[in-house]
Amino acid sequence: MAASGFDWLRQLQQRLGVDEKTRRQQEVTSGCYDCCIRCLGAVPYTSLLATLLCYTGVALFCGGGHEALTHTHTFIELYFARDVQDFIVMADFIKYFQYVIYGLASFFFLYGLLLLAEGFYTTSAVKQTFGEFRSTKFGRCLSLTFIILTCVLAVIWLVVFGFTAIPVLFFINMKSSCHKVNILSETTMFNQQARVCMDARMYGFLPWNALPGIVCGNTLANICKTPEFYVTYDLYICAFAGAGITLLALLIYLVATTYNYAVLRFLGRKGIRF
Repeated sequence: MAASGFDWLRQLQQRLGVDEKTRRQQEVTSGCYDCCIRCLGAVPYTSLLATLLCYTGVALFCGGGHEALTHTHTFIELYFARDVQDFIVMADFIKYFQYVIYGLASFFFLYGLLLLAEGFYTTSAVKQTFGEFRSTKFGRCLSLTFIILTCVLAVIWLVVFGFTAIPVLFFINMKSSCHKVNILSETTMFNQQARVCMDARMYGFLPWNALPGIVCGNTLANICKTPEFYVTYDLYICAFAGAGITLLALLIYLVATTYNYAVLRFLGRKGIRF
């Protein structure tokens, strides 16, 4: 009887030890789960999405734009300008703007990181994620600075987006004109396709005194069949899409930062200290 009593006591202690160990494991698991939930709640998903869109758009714009300008130099010089002097202004613009593209890529890489960090800061302050984390006047002033700067960049990028549409429109019209030439050459007998022309001077690629500056008829149709035409056309579409994506990213940044800043200001006026 004494031995069975000791055995029962030992089994009871083992069960209690197992229960205590299980309880501690559950507390640790619960603590990790709560920590993960708090960390996920602090992630600024809107700013993260905007950052990914910004990097994608800038990569498309800078990569496509750089190569498109290089092909444009060859394309215009071969088919629309006989004298090098007629193309010298456009050539200088292409060269300098390619350097600007390098600067844009570096700037937006750093600016995207800053806006993402600012998104983490404001999101954490609004949701009171980290307990003692507090928003200060300096932090709110910094958020306001980012809002103003992002708004200015959005306006500037809207202008860039508009100018990027010009070469895309040029190649769309050129492709349409080539299609019209092909149809007229098959359906008419009086060389009416020679009246269909494409003037690069109308789109600002060449000055008005440049010769010939214009291509018509079958010559135009043959140009549209060259690899230079399709490659340059596709690259400008890529740059145009990149400019649009970047503009969308800046607008998303603007909405997210403005919302977080407004919430901080509103709660501050209600007497809730962050």
